[in-house]
Amino acid sequence: MEASGPNAEQIEYWNKQGGPQWVAQVARMDSLIEPLGRAAQDRASIRTGQHVLDVGCGTGQTSLQLAQRVGPSGSVLGVDISTPMLDLARERARVEKLTNVRFENADAQTHALPASQFDVCYSRFGVMFFIDPVAAFANLARSLRPGGRVAFVCWQPVPKNPWVLEPMQAVAKVLTLPAPPPADAPGPFAFGDAARTRGILERAGFSDVALDALESEMWLGATAADAARFVIEIGPVSRALREAPESARQAASAAIAELVASRLTPKGISLGCSVWIATGTRR
Repeated sequence: MEASGPNAEQIEYWNKQGGPQWVAQVARMDSLIEPLGRAAQDRASIRTGQHVLDVGCGTGQTSLQLAQRVGPSGSVLGVDISTPMLDLARERARVEKLTNVRFENADAQTHALPASQFDVCYSRFGVMFFIDPVAAFANLARSLRPGGRVAFVCWQPVPKNPWVLEPMQAVAKVLTLPAPPPADAPGPFAFGDAARTRGILERAGFSDVALDALESEMWLGATAADAARFVIEIGPVSRALREAPESARQAASAAIAELVASRLTPKGISLGCSVWIATGTRR
């Protein structure tokens, strides 16, 4: 889609960089966050015959899971700004022969979604990138039937997520990292502040808003080499390393290798993670 409108920067990133990288690592990325997404699906109490909007559906794993939950009498619409990710989502739906799911390449903040169409608006880490989250969630609320529910999973702040914090700390010893963005800037941790996120949802038209904490583990790899490669190539410090000179990249890679080696267990390498599962009801 054309990189225009209020979220043009995010559209460009997820079509040129983030989306292709995710597609290339789709099996690993799906396995990392699938349990967290399923927890939000369970909290949404999705039932047979319901109609669900999957926001930021990416490569389609969640949309296919939701389609199986609602069954042939229900339906799922997956919406995402990334064409490369949606191409894979459509192929996965074709392979699984699921006819009750479809996908649209659209910006959920501004797209003219059908009014009062859906029973549930769901997202797995797909709603933290809006430049105007109140406007975005107001648009999503209009697509829900009165009494419809929102349910999504998002990251708690960086200090509560060692899988991000510890690699950053390791790299910061050998490389000057860019200043972090403002806490409310669009990005993975934009909804870390529970009070702010609750206020966004309430101003957008939701009541009975709740943010429940869930702590888990991010399994980075079966071996130290595998985990280090993940952190360096697509993990939390990957962007800073791509822009660093070669000498700094080598030093940072060594620091990451030392970190993950110190976390090796017989099952592999994991670091802690913390998320919010947010829910609310359309007023």
